[in-house]
Amino acid sequence: MSDAVLPSPQALLQKLEWTVLKRLDGALQGDYRTLFRGHGVDLADLREYQLHDDVRHIDWNVTARLTVPHVREFLEERDLTAWFLLDLSPSIDFGSQRRKREVSEAFVGVMASLVLRHGNRAGAVLYGNAVDTVLPAKGGRMHVLHLMQRMRARPTAAAAGTTRLADLIERARPSIKRRSAVFVISDFISESGWEASLARLAQRHDVVAVRLYDPLEMTLPELGLVLMQDAETGEQIFVDTGARGFRERFEAAAARREAELRGALARAGVDTLELTTEGDLGDAILSFVDARRQRSRMVAGAMPLSRRHA
Repeated sequence: MSDAVLPSPQALLQKLEWTVLKRLDGALQGDYRTLFRGHGVDLADLREYQLHDDVRHIDWNVTARLTVPHVREFLEERDLTAWFLLDLSPSIDFGSQRRKREVSEAFVGVMASLVLRHGNRAGAVLYGNAVDTVLPAKGGRMHVLHLMQRMRARPTAAAAGTTRLADLIERARPSIKRRSAVFVISDFISESGWEASLARLAQRHDVVAVRLYDPLEMTLPELGLVLMQDAETGEQIFVDTGARGFRERFEAAAARREAELRGALARAGVDTLELTTEGDLGDAILSFVDARRQRSRMVAGAMPLSRRHA
């Protein structure tokens, strides 16, 4: 789909407000912070662990010294800052139903609106073939529209070369002055090295890797002889999709890349929200929230058992 037939950022945002945002408001029942964790807090006190406390707040040094689990209590800052680290490299323009770039834009519109409508702020760092745009954290609906508009225009002209996602993350780190919710939105088709940068970012911030993908990146339909082009480098090659052996090798390679990517994200210590070009944005976000809730309950529920067996 070309940019000429896309709705304007304002029209798209209005549509999202009546569909996805309305659903999220109903599901979250006003508790929008359920989407985030680890945002700006200051240590206030230490106390003994109680049933249903968040085990991530256990102070293991104090627990080991006193032989009784203790948790850290925090004073939560009143406001929240969200940052969007946007990979807008050439591969983001791929999509069988709709482009990954369109999915990214819709996600940013939804999440930025959700954060800003509660009086908070959002900033962004944009990467095309290099980082050349940093939007400082601000509030207001016009800021959301400005961010969406900047996403429409490719930050830098397309050029042959590979994406360096580590450059995006490292450039963003000094721009994020305080603890924030950080969304790294990419298809993670990149040179290696981003894993360590992502892990360092997650040491201070609540980082969510928003992974964009298209089903055709995992499996090829039988279409005969077709011309394929590498979205990153521009290299073209004819392939015979009618050959069963080729399709099997393609799917095996895709499965290996998938396993490597999932492993890298897990080692970086970040949660992953997967958005497909064929999926429903609202369903994906709500599934992500439910998974976070369930994981917190399971971990918290296991802690009293360990104490009983101590």
